[in-house]
Amino acid sequence: MYGVVTRNAEEVEWSEFDVGFYEVKDVTGRAAQPLSNAVNMISCFGDSAAVDADPDLVAVDAEGTPATREQPYFDWSHVCPTNEQYRAGLLEIVADCAAENGDVRLDDVGFPREGYCRCDRCEQRFGESGHDDWRDWRAAEVTDFVADAAERIPGRTYLTLYPDPYPGHLFRREGIDVKSLAEYVDEFVVPLYDTAYATTYWLETIAKGFESLLDPLGTPFSIELYAVDVDLDALVGATEVAETYAENVYFGYDASNAAAAIRRKGADERSGVTHRPEGGAE
Repeated sequence: MYGVVTRNAEEVEWSEFDVGFYEVKDVTGRAAQPLSNAVNMISCFGDSAAVDADPDLVAVDAEGTPATREQPYFDWSHVCPTNEQYRAGLLEIVADCAAENGDVRLDDVGFPREGYCRCDRCEQRFGESGHDDWRDWRAAEVTDFVADAAERIPGRTYLTLYPDPYPGHLFRREGIDVKSLAEYVDEFVVPLYDTAYATTYWLETIAKGFESLLDPLGTPFSIELYAVDVDLDALVGATEVAETYAENVYFGYDASNAAAAIRRKGADERSGVTHRPEGGAE
C-alpha cells in the first residue's frame, strides 16, 4: 500500500495513493482543520510556536539548556511532555481529528533527547512516581500519553518512530518503549529521509533493524520516504528496498513526484525492469 504525507488537502484524494496523511499540526505550530478523508496527523511535542509564545513549556536538561531550534541537534523546539495543560490540549486535538476520521497518526511523541527533561515539574513527578529509574519513569509518561490518545481514536492509531532501531536507543533517547506502546499502537511509521537515495544500503540496514525490533511484537511498521526533488529512478529504487521490509510505503511532501514514482514502478514491473538498490536498472 502506498500513501502520501501532505499539507495540501486535495492531494489525499489522488488515485495513486491508498491513504493520505494530512498534517493538522506540524512542528512549527501551524494548524489546520482535520479532514474526513485523510488520516489526520499531529505533531505532539514538537511545537516551535508554542514554545515561542510560552518559554515555560520547553523541555530543559539538568543544566537548564532548553530544547529549542537555536540549540545544536534540534530542528524545532520541544515542549516538555509532562505539561498537563499542553497534554490536555493535544488530547482535544486528537479527539477533534478522530471525530472527522477514525484513524489518527501521532508524530513527535516523546522526550526530545537523552538528558531531557529536568524541569522542576519532571523532577517532582519522578520523585512521586514510585519509579527508581528515571528512564523507566520517562517511558511510563510517554506510554500513558499514547494510551490516553489511543482511547480517543476509534480506528487505527499510527505512531511515528525516530529512525534508530539499535537496541535500547529509542528508550534512552526519547522514552519510547516499543513493547509497551505496541499495546496501543496499530502501526508504527519510520521516516527514512534522504534528498537523493543515491545509495540504499543504509536504508536496507535500518529497515531490517526495525523488522527485527518490531516483528516479535506483532505490530506492523511502514517506511516513509522523502519525495521532494528526488530523482525518479532513485525514488523507485528506494521504494523497492523499503517495501521488502515494511508493510506499507509512504511518501513525504511531494505528491507529484511520489505519484510519478508509483506509476513508474508499476510500468517497470509490467515490463520486467528491476531496479538495483543503488538506483540502477536492468
